[in-house]
Amino acid sequence: MTHERDRKSLLAVNLGLGVNIILSAVKTTVGMLSHSPALLAEGINSTSDVAYYVVASIFVRLANKPADDEHPYGHRQLESIASLVVGAFVVATAVAVFWDAVDKVWDLVDGKLTTLGSHPFALWVALATVVIKIGMFVYVRRLGRETHNPVVDALAYDHRNDIFSASAASVGIFLGQRGLPWVDPLAGALVALLILRTGIFILRESSVELMDAVPSLELASQIAERLKNVPGVEQLEEVQAHRFGPHIVVNLTIGIDGLLTVRSGDAIATQVETLLCQSIPNLRRVHVHYHPADTAHHDMTLDQILAEGRRHVWRGDTQYYD
Repeated sequence: MTHERDRKSLLAVNLGLGVNIILSAVKTTVGMLSHSPALLAEGINSTSDVAYYVVASIFVRLANKPADDEHPYGHRQLESIASLVVGAFVVATAVAVFWDAVDKVWDLVDGKLTTLGSHPFALWVALATVVIKIGMFVYVRRLGRETHNPVVDALAYDHRNDIFSASAASVGIFLGQRGLPWVDPLAGALVALLILRTGIFILRESSVELMDAVPSLELASQIAERLKNVPGVEQLEEVQAHRFGPHIVVNLTIGIDGLLTVRSGDAIATQVETLLCQSIPNLRRVHVHYHPADTAHHDMTLDQILAEGRRHVWRGDTQYYD
């Protein structure tokens, strides 16, 4: 499963890299030869895409490295870091596109730019880019859902941004050829805002994963539901989880019959570990602490179980934070 996930992730990166290399060369060349500022800007955008696809490719390959003494759960956090890098590039692209739109508006007002008319072939290149990027978005988005890789998701959103920007360029080229040059920068500014929104979304999602955020209530609900059928488990008292890239490590406290032997308690804990690891996706490891069940922890709600786990977290020596 991991090998297949890595293969699909690299496929998404390499396919996007190859397509953007071709598009950047074609759009930049045609943009200069046909005197189309809109298409030339698209070519520059694709060139910047190539740069961060190379970065994403490096990070995805590094994330495939096996676990070692310093990284016992592997290097999957690099996927979130790569997604963060892609998000930063997307935000930078949005700022560049918006600035280019403002610059064109200023030139129109100042009289330095009177028309954006260009060769008809420029329009066909822009429209072809829209079609290609629609196909890339659909395919890479599907790979993202299959792999649950934040890098692949970020690249799918980037393909969607390219659909918007190429569509705006197509409209700008079409109307610029008909004497309406102001449409190009207006469309570019609107696209820049959409790209900026996507970039912020990618940065936010990547930061959440790097901060080890987990769907606590949903995860606790799944665990509680599965433990109902485990013989010997009388109570679920605490649930704590930590994220390591796409993987999750869980710490549990359960209550069992206090008259059981240590060996019997260990057998129950082992059964809990095996059940949860086999039935919950992306659960890498489970640590189970058990002790005699008591009335104080009987019939606890999920919110109480999660609060109990937070209550017992050691806060450290406060003198270092004064």
